[in-house]
Amino acid sequence: MATNAPDPQSARSQNLERPSRARSVVAIICVVLAGVLTTPAAIAYWGQRTLNDADRYVATVQPLVKSPEVQDVIATKVTDAIEQQVDVEATLRRVFAGVITNRPRLEQLVGPLAAAIDGLIDRQVRAFVASDEFADLWTRVNTRALQALQRVLKGEDSGAVSLQGNEVVLNVDEVIAQVKQRLVARGLTILDKAPIPETDRQIVLLEAPQVKQARTIYAFGNPVARWLLPIVGLLYLIAFVLARRRPWMTVLIGGLLVANALVMALALSIGRQLFINQLAGTDFAPASRAFFDTLLAYLQRGQQVLLWLGLVLVVAGWFAGANKYGTAVRSTVANGLAATGSQVADGRVSTAGRWVADNITWLRVAAVALGAVVLLWGNDVSLSRMWWSLALVLVLLCVFQVLIGASRRAEPGGHAPPSEAIPQEVV
Repeated sequence: MATNAPDPQSARSQNLERPSRARSVVAIICVVLAGVLTTPAAIAYWGQRTLNDADRYVATVQPLVKSPEVQDVIATKVTDAIEQQVDVEATLRRVFAGVITNRPRLEQLVGPLAAAIDGLIDRQVRAFVASDEFADLWTRVNTRALQALQRVLKGEDSGAVSLQGNEVVLNVDEVIAQVKQRLVARGLTILDKAPIPETDRQIVLLEAPQVKQARTIYAFGNPVARWLLPIVGLLYLIAFVLARRRPWMTVLIGGLLVANALVMALALSIGRQLFINQLAGTDFAPASRAFFDTLLAYLQRGQQVLLWLGLVLVVAGWFAGANKYGTAVRSTVANGLAATGSQVADGRVSTAGRWVADNITWLRVAAVALGAVVLLWGNDVSLSRMWWSLALVLVLLCVFQVLIGASRRAEPGGHAPPSEAIPQEVV
């Protein structure tokens, strides 16, 4: 009887197809997870870095000291706190009581003199708030405020920023003390012993019935936030490496970055309005917009970089794919660069070109990795840095292609057949 023997070729094909399918499934899972986690990871990383790094936090809020809105809020609060405790007009009446009795017309000068003194207090306060001395004080206060905010999130209610009832408050006692010293030095000794009640030394930053929730989120989320963004980047890299069609995966990753950038922009816009609404009616309301925009400046720059980086990847993946226009552009650029290399080739250049041609795959990977390092160095991404890193990568890739062209001139026949600048299997 005849038996149906298994076809060796068919069995081999099935064995090769299974790992390929598994790679594709893992790649899709990784890219989907990365796409879902990109926005939360970026926000969490910004929050973790800003709240836990005192130097970064101070550098973030330092521009606020020059904000007219913030200066006006602080100056108004300090001026009101001083004037409410010193009735200048009543003090003048007591000082000139005997003189006014003898010369009643002098009483008409009490009001203008009191207004002049109040004006002097206001000018001195605003001059101090606009001075370099206050800028130094602002740095010290914010450093301590960050430490105090960390204590608030950890459940320790003390320091410059504290939780009192359902309010998060900022203590400006040090500012008031320095202003009083300046005024006393200028002759307003009536302010020297004037007591300032605790309530007049505080600016309500936030009505915060949800602070307990924030503390819970901080306790569980702070350790995770530090590593979530690098994990997302690793997921994108794994998806790219395992993808069977890498140009298509590049387009997909770029599209996900663009989508996340748009989601982040929407979240920032909504968050800004909610923040302004939350501070409405508080002493800090006039400065709420400036405070939000300054505090989230790093995150807003990161959102812009994410958007443009995604667009660059979409374009790069499309041109690297198996399509008519992409192939034509790659061939034209590659042949042009190779022709340039063949024209400038000599012994040393040809030798270097042969080495580059033998190692081109990992050299291209190294060029892209170097661009990523330039972009992310110091955790201070910006659009200008992104364009510089992109230019660096493109220049290196072009140099590699020129050297490859130089190596081909030394080969028998004088030149090699046309080649693509960035092969699909590399991208």
